[in-house]
Amino acid sequence: MNDLIDHASGRAAGLIPEQRREMIVRQLRQHQVLSVHQLTELLGCSHMTVRRDVAALEEKGRVYAIAGGVRIASHQIVEPSHQAKSVTEQAEKRGIAAQVARLLKPGMTVYLDAGTTTAGLIPQIIALADMTVITNDFHVALALGEAPHVTVLHTGGVLDHRNGSSIGPLAAATLRQLVADISFLSASAWDLERGVTTPSAPKVEVKRAAMAIASQRVLLATSAKYGTYGTYRVAGLDEFDLVVTDDTLSEAAVQRLRETGLELEVASALPATAAPPH
Repeated sequence: MNDLIDHASGRAAGLIPEQRREMIVRQLRQHQVLSVHQLTELLGCSHMTVRRDVAALEEKGRVYAIAGGVRIASHQIVEPSHQAKSVTEQAEKRGIAAQVARLLKPGMTVYLDAGTTTAGLIPQIIALADMTVITNDFHVALALGEAPHVTVLHTGGVLDHRNGSSIGPLAAATLRQLVADISFLSASAWDLERGVTTPSAPKVEVKRAAMAIASQRVLLATSAKYGTYGTYRVAGLDEFDLVVTDDTLSEAAVQRLRETGLELEVASALPATAAPPH
């Protein structure tokens, strides 16, 4: 990195904005993450100039601002398994679930999309009377099997062994016969430019059907997945009535998302010992 800075700094200051931004992208492809300080040295320009360049690149979905720096927008080839997701960002997922618990009322029919973030709502659902849960997630269905007062409708369909969920046209066809008050959708990848995406084509139809049957569509997505993208597009962020993420999302990203008119809520992480609000 030092060799690069020494070589480039003498000429970087004379670059036009597009040239600077392409240099930022080239270096991020090599290093994945760079600090704002490293970029100011590399480009021979001010922190403000770097932040403007990063903001312009982020709007195009090419990079993602993080605290003190920037990382390359990464292409997600394979979605992590259910087991892998279940042990990551647990406090953030609890915080997101607690944030949206206020939306749940007795007697509701809700859709819980497959995922460990949406599964965080199970305790709040169990605490309410006359609830009906539609889901394509076998882990969710099994957990609610311990709550006989909750009506559970599973979509059926092709089994995704990696994530323990149903996908494909059969699952989507079941959803189209139902109606929900709220659909809580998960995301393995999301950003401002591309919206919600997935590396799994058979998941798209199921997620779209789940959005179509609900009066309210809520996206629950941790910030670690922001700035990543899959091959297949599910929906734009503007198609959700509410997007809820955690408070490690950078302030710059939060501001840009809200500037588009998106209804965005940022939830604080919730330790395992903390009791969620009722």
